[in-house]
Amino acid sequence: MDFKQIQELVKMINKSNISELSIEQDKFKITIKQKDNEVQQVITVPAAVATAAVQPVAPVASAAAPAAAAPAAPAAAPVAPAKADNLVTIKSPMIGTFYRSAGPDKAPFVNVGDEVSSGKVVCIIEAMKLFNEIESEVSGKIVKVLVDDASPVEYDQPLFLVEP
Repeated sequence: MDFKQIQELVKMINKSNISELSIEQDKFKITIKQKDNEVQQVITVPAAVATAAVQPVAPVASAAAPAAAAPAAPAAAPVAPAKADNLVTIKSPMIGTFYRSAGPDKAPFVNVGDEVSSGKVVCIIEAMKLFNEIESEVSGKIVKVLVDDASPVEYDQPLFLVEP
């Protein structure tokens, strides 16, 4: 089994309800386990710290990231101490390129302050020329968008903060 076949298996597992897949061929064995979607992680880091942690991850938009983060930090600072302990993070299920909208001339799927429900599309991640719609796993209000549009994201990287 080659690397491309393994990547395709991982993508299919991510899109399905399968929690674990094991394949054995001759002297080759692979087991792919999907993370349980029912688990919600709570962020207790102030929003200003989360913004600073995301900036180095986005090298493509490094010139735009400081400019975008500077106005957002003062607005989020007063809200963060009171509500930081109950925020839920929507994380990237794969490596790829993050897009906030379906196209350059389209409106973003969600903005700060928008209400989302479980199953609503919040962004698209492009991986290997495939555009994967990322759905919210929680219902609530978008408090912060942690990634700039058209920037690379890693597996399990925080994308949005949601107040349930």
